[in-house]
Amino acid sequence: MKIKLIFITYFLLTFIFFSCNRSKSEEVTNISNSAEEVIKSKVDLLRDITPLFEDGDVNAVIEIPSGTLEKWELNKSTGQVQWELVDNTPRIVNYLGYPGNYGMIPQTLLSKEKGGDGDPLDIIVLGPPSTRGGIVKCKIIGVLYLMDRGERDDKLIAVSAGSPLYQVNDMTELNKNYKGISEIIKLWFTNYKGTGKMESEGFGDKKTALAILRDAIDEFDLIHTKQNKK
Repeated sequence: MKIKLIFITYFLLTFIFFSCNRSKSEEVTNISNSAEEVIKSKVDLLRDITPLFEDGDVNAVIEIPSGTLEKWELNKSTGQVQWELVDNTPRIVNYLGYPGNYGMIPQTLLSKEKGGDGDPLDIIVLGPPSTRGGIVKCKIIGVLYLMDRGERDDKLIAVSAGSPLYQVNDMTELNKNYKGISEIIKLWFTNYKGTGKMESEGFGDKKTALAILRDAIDEFDLIHTKQNKK
């Protein structure tokens, strides 16, 4: 019964989010449609976008808008967002649409030795649906600890600036004022790949999430500095 109520809440939230205006970015030109597999951006979305604002908020590059199924991702070599291919076929998630805007934080990298997966930090941004390839200012409030077939695959959780959820400052406030959202996120990520492939180890607080962010920014800076010296 509890799971049923959670998914009903998810459907209602998705409807509300889609009724809001989509955010736009002046830096990104979105030319994607169902037949194209790359979004051409005017900037390198990994290297040219600052990760942090002075107020502590972060930039998130959106790869998969909330409610959608097409699995797009950042190409680390080109700095562009492209449709992920599996056996030369564009990947489409065989489940409900993403419960939030999914993407990555630019100028970050977290190795497996430090609890990452060797890629930029993943982030799920709660709020109105964004555009694919768009850049969203958001506030980090926590982290969802996940294991993907034995490998760590944590997701930072944030709320988008300008949305009603932006008043939330941490996971405690999210659970108090917007009941069901954290359960929806956990249920979605632990089931969208199929039974037994993703496991949750619970949530971490805002302080822990910001420490992960700082480690990832430092690691990116270190690697970027080494590459520039070559």
